[in-house]
Amino acid sequence: MRNAFRRFALVGACLVGFGPLASHAQDQSRAVPESKAQVQLSFAPIVRETAGAVVNVYATRSERRQNAGMEDFFRRFFGEGGPSVPPGRSQSSLGSGVIVDASGLVITNNHVIENMTEVKVALADRREFEAEIVLRDPRTDLAVLRMKNASDLQVLQLGDSEALQVGDLVLAVGNPFGVGQTVTQGIVSALARTQVGVSDYQFFIQTDAAINPGNSGGGLIDMNGRLVGINTAIFSKSGGNVGLGFAIPSSMARVVLNSAKGGSPKVVRPWLGARLQSVDGEIATSLGLSRPTGVMVTSVYDKGPAAEAGLKRGDAILAVDGQAVDNPDAFGYRFTLKGTQGQTPLTLLRDGKRLELRVSLLPPPERPARDPVVIRARSPLAGATLVNLSPAVAEEFQVDVAEDGVIVSDVDERGVAASVGFQKGDQIVAINGDRLTSTKDAERLVARGGTYWEMTINRGGRVFSTVLGR
Repeated sequence: MRNAFRRFALVGACLVGFGPLASHAQDQSRAVPESKAQVQLSFAPIVRETAGAVVNVYATRSERRQNAGMEDFFRRFFGEGGPSVPPGRSQSSLGSGVIVDASGLVITNNHVIENMTEVKVALADRREFEAEIVLRDPRTDLAVLRMKNASDLQVLQLGDSEALQVGDLVLAVGNPFGVGQTVTQGIVSALARTQVGVSDYQFFIQTDAAINPGNSGGGLIDMNGRLVGINTAIFSKSGGNVGLGFAIPSSMARVVLNSAKGGSPKVVRPWLGARLQSVDGEIATSLGLSRPTGVMVTSVYDKGPAAEAGLKRGDAILAVDGQAVDNPDAFGYRFTLKGTQGQTPLTLLRDGKRLELRVSLLPPPERPARDPVVIRARSPLAGATLVNLSPAVAEEFQVDVAEDGVIVSDVDERGVAASVGFQKGDQIVAINGDRLTSTKDAERLVARGGTYWEMTINRGGRVFSTVLGR
């Protein structure tokens, strides 16, 4: 029965718009039902072989109330609510995950376990295991857990998300609303969605399979019984399913999983060493393109892979290793999938001519060294750890490496910096009018003391200058 179902179950070639069309033989494998018997076919065999690998993830964290002395500033400056969780209150989250390795590795969404300290995994057969967090990757919104002392596990193999086509049948398995494992069915309704706003690497599979709160981290499964996506988000004004669900492709999940298996505490990505922007209609016309496509190089970092490969300002990158890119998100996704070894070809348009350059796949360098400094002197930054800005730090915290300043890499929850509202990734540009070029500058300036502090801070591209009292 399962083989008969696969006959019309849409298994295919490349992403629409990102590779050659499916061959005639592959198209022939996609067909509509031809008889009542085919219409009555069931998804049950696929569910039996896969659903046991989809688990529930429970995470908790005990919160402590921070110093609220500067909450008013926190709200005014950062546009967010101040800390307000009473002492001893427990915070919890509920989501789903997928067992992807017999050793007990589970992949889920980072937002399911973000800021959580205790994680448990419950299997479909009602067994429960404590789990440790092996790797968090906020930029893809993925995380990898390892169940402790788990055995006899059903594992879901990663499929080829690059082979999906719009119209392919898929199953979404998860734990919506915490009611228990649920299976829904739908089709792939779009590919390469890049305007979802969920993670840095936006290249989502869109499906109309019902996905609801609690499905986060669950599996999107193809008709071969393979994991092709991690269900991540829904578009909804009511909070319920409206037929717009988004899943992270398994090709990106594989990158994160391989990093976890290799023992790395974080995902190391290749670094281009160039700024990119989308090609709009006006730019496309000036380049002689028939439609807006590709990404424009607006600047090249000195001595980076792009510069060494010969990339120039004004070049339009049209493809990464033959895969077309339509915007910076698509480029980032395709480039990340290439890893950090060897080289990859980039197809360019320069002065109206197409050419190909090979770019080395290298991790971003830590030049200058991080040279971390923990601020202990009485100041609004007390309790913050600062590091020097380098390409590696810029990639990690998603800031512009060309800018001056130092980065807040950590914040002590009990310190003044946390109570004021400083966060990881904040870029301290200047203190009392003096621009910072190193952590030593910051340490020297705060050591002077003072009653009032003028701080210039860049958070997510928004620059604020404010005066704080001691």
